[in-house]
Amino acid sequence: MFAKAVVRRGLPATKAKAQVTLPIDSDVLEWFKSQGRGYQTQINQLLRAYMEAHQ
Repeated sequence: MFAKAVVRRGLPATKAKAQVTLPIDSDVLEWFKSQGRGYQTQINQLLRAYMEAHQ
């Protein structure tokens, strides 16, 4: 029955993401980019923290 079973490992599924176009001041975007890889994730984390603080 399990002869062809495959064990899959890795990160759990993440929350659904939406692709958006959002006007951001150039200097703000450049600062985030200068922080290195993951700047989009960092922006998302800051937006989430703001959202949770204002619910």
